[in-house]
Amino acid sequence: MLARILLLVASLTIPGALRAEQTPAEKAGFAARLTIYLAKGPADACGPGCDRWIAIEGELDGDAASRVRRFLAGVKDTQRPIYLHSPGGNVEQSYVIGRLLRSRKAVARVGQTIATACAAGTQVDAACLKAKNAGGEIEAELTTYHAMCNSACGYLFLGATSREVAPDAALAVHNSRLVLAIHGHPPPGLLAELRQRRTATADRDRTAYIAAMGISRELDDLIHTVKFENLHLLTRAELYRFGIDTRPLAETMWRLEKGTWPYVSKFAVRKKENDPSFRTMEWRLYCESKNRVPLMFAAEIDDAATGKSTITMTVGADAIRETGGPLVRATKYEMWSGAVDPDMVKTMLTSRTLQVREGKTMPDGKAEMAKFDIDVTGLAPMWTQLVASCPPATTTPKSAWPAIPPPRRGS
Repeated sequence: MLARILLLVASLTIPGALRAEQTPAEKAGFAARLTIYLAKGPADACGPGCDRWIAIEGELDGDAASRVRRFLAGVKDTQRPIYLHSPGGNVEQSYVIGRLLRSRKAVARVGQTIATACAAGTQVDAACLKAKNAGGEIEAELTTYHAMCNSACGYLFLGATSREVAPDAALAVHNSRLVLAIHGHPPPGLLAELRQRRTATADRDRTAYIAAMGISRELDDLIHTVKFENLHLLTRAELYRFGIDTRPLAETMWRLEKGTWPYVSKFAVRKKENDPSFRTMEWRLYCESKNRVPLMFAAEIDDAATGKSTITMTVGADAIRETGGPLVRATKYEMWSGAVDPDMVKTMLTSRTLQVREGKTMPDGKAEMAKFDIDVTGLAPMWTQLVASCPPATTTPKSAWPAIPPPRRGS
C-alpha cells in the first residue's frame, strides 16, 4: 500500500560549511563529487621519509564509496597515508568508505593537497579536476592549515586505525538531516510517521557505527545534541577523550607567515600531566639580523604552576646547541624571546627534532621538568622561502606577540 502512495528516496546529508547556508566562496572551495588520487611531494612532505600519499577531497556524493573501493583496490601500499579535506556529504556513503579504511588499517590525517600544476586558488576548476582524475600521480604539496574534515567526512575519518588532526585543522560534527524526494501526495500523518522511523533508524546506524570504530559513546551523545544548522568543532580534549586522536602531543607543519616581519612558525598542543586539558605553544624563527636569528616561544600559562618558569631548547645529536631562559608572563601567555646563531639554525635544518625542556615551580614548592621533542621536519624548505622573502636589511622584529592561535576553518 505504501509503495502505491509514494516513492521516497531518503539519504542523510551534511552541509559543507560552519553555517546553515554556504556562501558562494565556500561552495567554490570544494568539488561537488568526491575526488581521490595519488599525490607526490617533496622529501618528507607527509612526515619523515614520506613523500607520497592518497588525497581524498570534495563532497561525499551518492556513489563515492564505489569509486573509492575501486581506487583503493589498485593501491597495494596500505600504509600510504590518506589526507582528507571535505565539507561532508552523504552519511551512508561515509560509513561504507570508513569500513573500507578499517579493513586496510589505514592511516588518515586531515590535510589539504595542493596540486602544483593547478594555479593558486583553482584546485577545483575543470582543468585541475581533470588532471586529478586522470589516474596518474600528481605533483603536490600538503598543508594542514585551514584543512577540514567536517560532518559526514568525520565518520569516514573514524574508519582509519591511525588518525591525526593537526592543531590548525578542523574536525567538526553535527546531527544529520533526512532528505526525502517525494512523488505523489501522501497523507501528512503517513509522511511524518515515515520520517520518524527513518530518523530513528539513522540514529541507531550512527550509534552502531561509532561503537564499531572503537570510539567513545560520548561522541554519539554529543552529535545528537548539535542541530543540523550548526557545527561543533571538536576540541583537542574531546579528540583525545573520545579516542579519535589520542596523541598527547600534536603539532602543525612549519608554516611561512609573510608580512613586514616575515617568519616561520609551528604550533603544538600538549596534554597536561594528570589533567584532561591541553596547552597551546608556538615557536617562531625570524629573518637573520646581524648574524643572529631571532627565536621566540610562547605558551598558554599553566595555572597549576607558580613562581618562575623556564624554557630550554637543544638541537643536534651532541646536544651542544642550546638556547632558552626564563619565561615572562603577559595576560594569558608566558613568553621567551631571544636569538640563536646561524650555526644552530643550520643544525636545526638538518635535524629531526628540537628537544624542549620546560621547568616549572609547583604550588608545593617542588620543581618539575617536562621534556618533549618538537618535529623540525619540513623546516628547511620553509626557511629557504623565509630567507628569500626577508627585507634587504633586518632589525629586531616588532610584530605583535604572541599570535592569535590559528583561525578555525569556516569561522
